[in-house]
Parts: sequence; C-alpha cells; structure tokens
Amino acid sequence: MPTQEIFLSASHIVKRYAEHTALDDVSISVPRGKVFGLLGPNGAGKTTLIRIINRITAPDSGEITFDGHAFGPDDVRSIGYLPEERGLYKKMKVGEQAIYLAQLKGLSYAEAKSRLKVWFETFGIMPWWNKKLEELSKGMQQKVQFVITVLHRPPLLIFDEPFSGFDPVNAELLKKEILKLRDEGHTVIFSTHNMSSVEEVCDDIALINNSKVVLSGAVADVKEQFRTGVFELITRSGDLAADPSLFEIADHSQAGGFHRYLLRKSTAAATGSDIIRAVADRAEVRSFCEQMPSMQEIFLRVVGH
Repeated sequence: MPTQEIFLSASHIVKRYAEHTALDDVSISVPRGKVFGLLGPNGAGKTTLIRIINRITAPDSGEITFDGHAFGPDDVRSIGYLPEERGLYKKMKVGEQAIYLAQLKGLSYAEAKSRLKVWFETFGIMPWWNKKLEELSKGMQQKVQFVITVLHRPPLLIFDEPFSGFDPVNAELLKKEILKLRDEGHTVIFSTHNMSSVEEVCDDIALINNSKVVLSGAVADVKEQFRTGVFELITRSGDLAADPSLFEIADHSQAGGFHRYLLRKSTAAATGSDIIRAVADRAEVRSFCEQMPSMQEIFLRVVGH
C-alpha cells in the first residue's frame, strides 16, 4: 500500500486552561486529498484542536506542519472553516453578504457572484438571494454558511459538526458535496461526535477522549482491528451443528422456513472462506456475511460508555 502524503500534522499539542487540560500531547496526521474524521464525545478537545489549527488560539507546546512547512499566519488564507457556532449577519441580504465575505477571501465581485450562483442553484437557495438572512430557516442559513466556507476553494476545509440541524435529505446532499470536494483534491477535516455518517464520509479518523488521542488510522484498518469473528448465516434447510475446529454456534433462530445462525470462529486461524465451505455441504445457504462492528460500536467501546 503506497504511503499517503501528509498535508497537515499536529505534533505533541498541549493546551491548558487554568486547572483544565484541553489537549494532552495530541498528535494527528491528515493525509492530502482525504476526509479526516476528528471524532470524540463533547468536551473531548476536538474544537480546541481546530481552533489551534485555525490560529484562533495558540498551543502551550507542540507544533503544526502545513503543506510541508511550519504553519504560519499566511496559511490561514488556505483554510475554509465552518465552525459549530454559526455566525452570519442576520440583517444583511443573503446574496450581498455572501459576495462581501467572498471578497474578503480575495475573490473579485464578478468571480464571487459567478461561483455563488452555481452553489446557490446546487443547494436550492437561489430564490432567497435578496432575502435577509433572518428570513431563512436554520437549515437554509447553514447552507449559506457552508457555501461561503468553500467558495474560495481553499486546499484545506474544516467542518465542525456540519450536519447539525439538517434533515436527512439535506444531510445527504451535504455529504455528496463534501465527497465531491475531496475528489477535486481538497483536504477535509470533519469534526463530529455523531458516528452515523463517519463510515460514509471519512477515509481516516482520530478519536479524542479526555484530551488524548485514543484511536487513529484508516477507517477500514480501524474496523479490521475491532473484528469480532462472528458471522451471520441464513439457510433454507439443513440442521447445522458446531464444528469445533472452525466455529461454534452463538445463536440460532427460525422463522418462515429460514434458519438464522450466528457463528463465532473457534480459532484465530479460521477464515470466513473456511466456514462457508464447511457449511455449504450441510445446508442450503441463502446468505453469509461477517458482522463487522460499526464506528458507533467502536466509539462506545473505546470511550467506555
């Protein structure tokens, strides 16, 4: 497997506030052109790390490397940041506010308006161009802020709880656009404590709990690390018995003429291929799959709740 190029790294970051340690020797490596999930329960330290990456606050110790060099003030221009606490001018009209903020990011009036029209059409908010922001629903306001965040096409995008407040349809639309931005070459840091979308969006993750990184790696590798060795087998006929050399039967139920078995590997050396070959001669197999843990299950196991 080729080595991934690291776009941003945080090394041994420590941040304390009076008696509280927000980050305790935290290190992460964000691959270029990937969606990196920064996960953890509320209060774990995710937002503090994001604020340090954005140079909103400074670490007590540690360093940030950005695109191959020491992170400096000018690099902030290369970041698009959607904070969890949304903040736009409620009395300003949506279109003129979006153009104004785009110009602060270095776009000309004409270029800003051209790009905004494309994004507003994508998100179905063009009819609200001349409306005041306070006239829009919360979901519509969040769409506007997302567009403003990505409009200047920064190489690094940071989204802090981007799906908060979205209904399932708009959350799916946002996921699609985030993945599209990744495929166009943007690097994305996606911060959340909600695991339901992590497997669909993230390539790599770091899980922070109690101010420390407690788990990190590619999503596929993390799931592999937490495999349970349990397989679900659905058969139409046959009376299956355990095979001590390969599997034991953890559960068995029957409904509608079908048998459902949960099979647990007897030894670490046994594989799914070994088990399916063994059961195929004894029963009419309708389905067979390994029960891989979800990121939600892994999250709960690691943080201990």
